[in-house]
Amino acid sequence: MANLVVHFEIHASEPQRLIDFYTELFGWTFTRYGEMSYWSIDTGEGAINMTTELGRGINGGLTQRMGPKPEVGAPVNGVNIVIGVADIDSLFAKGLALGAIEALPLDDMEGIGRVGYLLDPDNNVFGLISPVLSDGTNVMERMGESA
Repeated sequence: MANLVVHFEIHASEPQRLIDFYTELFGWTFTRYGEMSYWSIDTGEGAINMTTELGRGINGGLTQRMGPKPEVGAPVNGVNIVIGVADIDSLFAKGLALGAIEALPLDDMEGIGRVGYLLDPDNNVFGLISPVLSDGTNVMERMGESA
């Protein structure tokens, strides 16, 4: 078995606030484990799950934070996640409207795609990436042409 990342976790000072945020932003579904302060996150079709099929994405969990939330502008302490999206400009704006804070503005990265980072309402950093640059060029299609 390859050393694949198969799960991620988000720490939350106010779990319901982040459940609402990520549900509204990405359409993820959350299921609480009994009385524990832990919720599984289903990120949707194509995610690795408890079947024999390997997906292209991963599911995760949300847990009660055991300490204060990070300060805005503090360095990342841990690992952040980057979510692949189709319409990054609209989703970035939607995240801001839902209470996120811009961590790094949207920017085109030649050969990579369009990337931007937000802080969720609990100041967890996460990234968004799309293969479509601001001029409409799809870097994935361009990669296929050069192969």
